Amino acid sequence: MFEHLTDQPADKILALMSAYKADPREAKIDLGVGVYKDAQGRTPIMRAVKAAEARLLESQETKSYTALAGDPAFADAMIDLVLADTLPRDRVAAVATPGGTGAVRQAFEMIGMASPEATIWVSDPTWPNHLSILKHLDAKTRSYRYFDSESRSVDMAGMMEDLAEAKPGDVVLLHGCCHNPTGANPTPEQWDEIAATLKARHLVPMIDLAYQGFGDGLDADAAATRLIAGALDEVIIAASCSKNFGIYRERTGILMAVGRDVPQTRTLQGTLAYLNRQNYSFPPDHGARVVSTILTDEALRADWQAELEEVRIGMLRLREALAAELKRLSNSDRFDFLAQHRGMFSRLGAAPEQVARLRDDHGIYMVGDSRMNIAGLNDRSIPVLAKAIIDVGV
Repeated sequence: MFEHLTDQPADKILALMSAYKADPREAKIDLGVGVYKDAQGRTPIMRAVKAAEARLLESQETKSYTALAGDPAFADAMIDLVLADTLPRDRVAAVATPGGTGAVRQAFEMIGMASPEATIWVSDPTWPNHLSILKHLDAKTRSYRYFDSESRSVDMAGMMEDLAEAKPGDVVLLHGCCHNPTGANPTPEQWDEIAATLKARHLVPMIDLAYQGFGDGLDADAAATRLIAGALDEVIIAASCSKNFGIYRERTGILMAVGRDVPQTRTLQGTLAYLNRQNYSFPPDHGARVVSTILTDEALRADWQAELEEVRIGMLRLREALAAELKRLSNSDRFDFLAQHRGMFSRLGAAPEQVARLRDDHGIYMVGDSRMNIAGLNDRSIPVLAKAIIDVGV
């Protein structure tokens, strides 16, 4: 049987991680993998997470299974974090998932069950794993223009022109904030136009919210998701706790589905639980318990929000410092977009051969499409990166 298997293409980001580790140069810079790092290059455990884990260690009396949908307290806390008071709770079905990726996968599975003929429209570019999972599921997909490579901002006209070809019932995959890989987000006015278009054309939005709190703040980063959830009858939301709680390895995510009324939402809840059973049965619980412990305790939540805000402000400061150094070296404002982007990522706009030169000549590792992780920088590496960018002619 195994003789019929063929080698699968290597994941480009994982391959980049391996190449970086094998590079003996001491001055090398890792801007590839999408993990937050502090100024010392560590991915620290947040204070509130440590405190919540200690509390669980003392109080937890069983490691038995949770429900198929996960702990209800986790769902309630996450729905409140993402949607606040946008909708009545009984219109939102939810299940815990193994990370945001698990939520995305379950969402695509649900779409396939509910409407196998629907086309899923995906931004160009998008997170590569979106496309990989969709291809694996043999889902119908089309891309819509999103990123203007000249202005390094959202190509709103191209996006609207492409979505005009979508048919009622098609699904539009959106990044709720901190677009990966570009870092370019629609303005509030553009989000209004997107929501109006989705509603007018009877399209179903699926929002991937992986970076809430990393852009402009917890509420600001959820504003687009809340706008769309409040405006449309049917909405799918995949959210991750990996980044904003720093619990990457705990694989903590949630899939939410907004129904038009309570009976439809009950059917959605049963469908999501069924999909969990078919895939992994009961979802992981440790990270979910940590998150719900933090979000339901006033002191822990305040400390978590304060540390998350420090992380967010730190990344904004790095963006501004890099943009300023590039302006100084280039004597132009062509890199100002770096300070306008949000989240961990920006697409620099370098050609593949320039990305290769950055790696080979300067020990700077970024993804081939020139997506770079801003959180991989610090005050010492910013001048090094800026000089290398100018040296290779970006």
